[in-house]
Amino acid sequence: MNEILKQKAAGIKLLLTDNDGVLTDAGVYYNTDGELLKKFNMRDGMGVERLRKFAGVDTGIVTGEHSPSLIKRAAKLQIVELHLGIQDKVAALKEISNRLNLTLSEIAYIGDDYNDLEIMKLAGLTACPADALPPVKTQADFVSTLNGGEGCFREFAEFIIDVKSNATISGKRNGTITLQNGRVIGKGHPSYIIAEIGINHNGSLEICKKLIDEAVAAKADAVKFQKRTPEICVPKDQWEIMRDTPWGRISYIDYKRKTEFGIAEYATIDHYCKKLGIDWFVSAWDAPSVDFMERFDTILYKLASASLTDFELIQRILETGKPLMLSTGMSTMKEIEATMNFVNAFDENYPLFIAHSTSAYPCNPQELNLKMIQTLENKYPGIPIGYSGHETGLATTVAAVSLGATFVERHFTLDRAMWGSDHAASVEPQGLQRLVRDIRDVETATGDGEKRVYESELAPMKRLRVNISDEYKEKPLV
Repeated sequence: MNEILKQKAAGIKLLLTDNDGVLTDAGVYYNTDGELLKKFNMRDGMGVERLRKFAGVDTGIVTGEHSPSLIKRAAKLQIVELHLGIQDKVAALKEISNRLNLTLSEIAYIGDDYNDLEIMKLAGLTACPADALPPVKTQADFVSTLNGGEGCFREFAEFIIDVKSNATISGKRNGTITLQNGRVIGKGHPSYIIAEIGINHNGSLEICKKLIDEAVAAKADAVKFQKRTPEICVPKDQWEIMRDTPWGRISYIDYKRKTEFGIAEYATIDHYCKKLGIDWFVSAWDAPSVDFMERFDTILYKLASASLTDFELIQRILETGKPLMLSTGMSTMKEIEATMNFVNAFDENYPLFIAHSTSAYPCNPQELNLKMIQTLENKYPGIPIGYSGHETGLATTVAAVSLGATFVERHFTLDRAMWGSDHAASVEPQGLQRLVRDIRDVETATGDGEKRVYESELAPMKRLRVNISDEYKEKPLV
């Protein structure tokens, strides 16, 4: 296979297709009312679904037609980019590219007629069915062995899936990251569950140890803290604002100093977590905090949502070489892309996690937007996508795992009524235990998607079914 063609296919994020002559054959069909219908090939529909699932590539349709059957077909396949009655396909391509923040090299196109030639000159990768017009065949990078409406789209889709899968496996970003302790986070592995202690220890090492104990009892995979240099992270105009605290009425800067652990406390945390066999790491809020943490052998660094645009801090973390977990609350897609570009410029294979998040404490369910997990998964194939939640219930975090989150993080406290800014949006010990249990149950129940008859079904089958397949007639009951 041509290496240039492979390189083009590896970078595709969206496949646009013409309709008539590609997704349908050249036949014309009418219903009893004379309405023009279209005959679609089921294999092509499977190609749409497989592209989305196995390559993170979405599909769009750009056509000059108006067809009710096409609209219904697109809805069934969850094709959002449906553009009907398009006379200028080049203008449509550029509009889609700009709106989705995709370069033309990231968009593939499959067409068959003269009106597809101009758009095929611009798309990053092009294809056509076997019965396309000769000039189109000359223009196309990939000529299918199948005619329009007979599976040509599926053949092209499988080509892209195959190339992207091989490209992913050959690189470091293959959808999983192996931590230095051997734990693997990513697709096909149990979700990595993080109990975010943050500053919920309220400056007390005793409370901190109790929180670690409860996280271990709940079978969480890791505990996480926040490390700041108060003089850097607290705006100067807020330093002398007075606050009522457990230490009396003190300035805001002194309050932030009280809740920061130093070398002695973190040395104790390091020893305690290793003794109990639970991972630990921090969100570092400034470059000196990274320098401070480098004396400990933590497994990764978390970048808080507020720090997503702090490139000086990101640069310092990247210099450590440790895996980086980006949180994306309070951020636009352009800001996420800018940070991703910054990381990729440093090392395109840098070990990276991305966490969907909404930075409200506590967060209302209508603002959780859990489908962003899948959006990020499709946009950044090969990178483990997770969820950092600040809601009050448990069900939505479990739902995040069912939607594909390879890791989840929830704030954790001994008592939600305790004094402090994050306790109200945190999970208590019993809640954390239920959360871990429910996530593991969902992972077990998800299965592998292959239909089978279980031993437990044989007795009801023989008792209730009229016609039993030959393969089960003689099978003894267990």
